[in-house]
Amino acid sequence: QVQLVESGGGSVQAGASLRLSCAQSGRTPVLYAMSWFRQASGKEREFVAAISVGAFPHYADSVKGRFTISRDKAKNTAYLQMNNLRADDTAVYYCARGWMTNEDNDWGRGTQVIVSS
Repeated sequence: QVQLVESGGGSVQAGASLRLSCAQSGRTPVLYAMSWFRQASGKEREFVAAISVGAFPHYADSVKGRFTISRDKAKNTAYLQMNNLRADDTAVYYCARGWMTNEDNDWGRGTQVIVSS
């Protein structure tokens, strides 16, 4: 089974930028759409961004214009470039294989993003 490992989170000030990475490991994966989700403390997991096999992106309204999803197919890695971070971006960020969903029966550990105002 393919394992997804998120990295790149941290604690930053509002207005800063971070780039999250989602590395796929294990057996050679079949090409999938990729998505990012996040879950803030006490809230439901919510969709953030998705990128199709053909590299077509889609974003939640809350991050449009600030976040960019991309992928490097050769490296089996997806990215989430987050600019102009706000306090309400604070959450644990998870990646998943699927178009705005998780096609697997598992979630990674996620990577914590904390934005201080």
